[in-house]
Amino acid sequence: MRSGKQQDDEGLLSATGDARAVPLFRLVASFMVVVMLTFVTVEGWRIWRDYRHALLNAQDAVSNLARATAQHADDAIRQVDAITAALAERVEGDGLAHLDRKRLHRLLHQQAEIMPQLHGLFIYDAQGYWLVTDKTSVPPNANNADRDYFVFHRTHPSREVHIGSVIKSRSTNDLIIPISRRLDYPDGSFAGVLLGTIKVDWFVRYYGDFKIDQRGALVLAKRDGTILVRRPFSEKVLGRSLAQSDIFLNHLPYADQGVAEAKAVVDGTQRIYGYRALSTYPLVAEAGLSRDSVIEPWRHDMIKSVLVLLLLLIGLSAFAWIVLRQLRERIAIERALLQAHQTLRALALTDSLTGLGNRRRLDKVMESELGRARRQDYPVAVVMLDLDYFKRYNDRYGHPAGDQCLQRVGEVLQAAIKRPGDLAVRYGGEEFTLLLPDTTAEGASTLVQEILHTLRRLAIEHGASPLGIVSISAGIAVGQPAHLSLTAATLMAAADAALYQAKAQGRDRSCLTLEVAEGEA
Repeated sequence: MRSGKQQDDEGLLSATGDARAVPLFRLVASFMVVVMLTFVTVEGWRIWRDYRHALLNAQDAVSNLARATAQHADDAIRQVDAITAALAERVEGDGLAHLDRKRLHRLLHQQAEIMPQLHGLFIYDAQGYWLVTDKTSVPPNANNADRDYFVFHRTHPSREVHIGSVIKSRSTNDLIIPISRRLDYPDGSFAGVLLGTIKVDWFVRYYGDFKIDQRGALVLAKRDGTILVRRPFSEKVLGRSLAQSDIFLNHLPYADQGVAEAKAVVDGTQRIYGYRALSTYPLVAEAGLSRDSVIEPWRHDMIKSVLVLLLLLIGLSAFAWIVLRQLRERIAIERALLQAHQTLRALALTDSLTGLGNRRRLDKVMESELGRARRQDYPVAVVMLDLDYFKRYNDRYGHPAGDQCLQRVGEVLQAAIKRPGDLAVRYGGEEFTLLLPDTTAEGASTLVQEILHTLRRLAIEHGASPLGIVSISAGIAVGQPAHLSLTAATLMAAADAALYQAKAQGRDRSCLTLEVAEGEA
């Protein structure tokens, strides 16, 4: 019985070379990919961080602007509120019928000179006629009974200061914001109105001092959304309502101050707004920076960064391509050298005529097979074969025909062995050798008989042989290295002796020699 496996050295070397080359190539490619991904990740994180910082800085800026404009409006109105409260107490105390108009005029004029935001101070009777003003002259038949603030005080008993919508002064034609309060008779009936007016231009000039982008906006509006002042200034915008804006609908009802991004209802610009409702007066200050102006510097920086990153990635890709190409070429060269080395080794261990192994290969494999058989305790068979009367064949048919005959015999031997571990070699001249690991005497004899029968069926003509055809003689030696100290030389000598015995018995046959008899240990 024959079984077992012999690894092919050349295939192993080739597989080992490829196994080393492929991971190296993948390692270099993976490293380049990781480096490029690292650059992309770090730069992407930096761009995102700068974007967040740009938004946060804008939010801080609009929040501070809203606080500043709200405080400015609160201070301006508080001063007018205070002076009108003091004047109302004095006027009501003296009685409207006993007003010292000249003295009040000087007092009002003095206060108007002190307070730069004031456009004027006015006292009206219950019918709306001008009683006293800070102005040097009073228009004839001047009456303000039709003004909204006058109507409000006539119909509302509240003593609180009232902030009206922007109106145009009838005396100077200036745009003004009316700050008014009701005057009562001692019995509580309506006696008139005390009015202080703030110049819209005073707010416009103050808002103009802030350095914001051209699409930014500063707004002072009443709590109901009516616009009092706006930068950029346009008279047409004054009086428009912001009641349906995102801030008035979705933010002010829940928080008196904050930051929100919204689309302006006035001009449709997307802005980042800071808003603040005044705690004392029903007013709201808004400061907005256009989103585009906030993002534009970041966008320019991002484009530059992306371009630099792309150039870097292109450079790294080119470098990676060059490295990988050189590595691939080196691997290809090493593989070619390995194949050439394997080819040279194969040529050195192969018989050029028959394609079988040569004697050097037999010597190389024999020792390793005996060692394996010794460790695994199985028999090893060696067969020596020699063509009968081959010298006569060459003499009769010529050496070219002899070479063809040897090639056909080699094909027969190669076809006979079917296991990867079996080896057929041309030992020299017309001699051949078979090395059959893990093969018993019975298995070796059966194989040899198949070879003899195959050669007989081929019936290669041999006129100088008594048989008339080419025949072969074989000597078989079987040994068990694990049971007896056995070397390659002794096993080969035993097979050679059996071959000569077959020759002596008439050729075209085989003889068997057992180095370890069955039952011996």
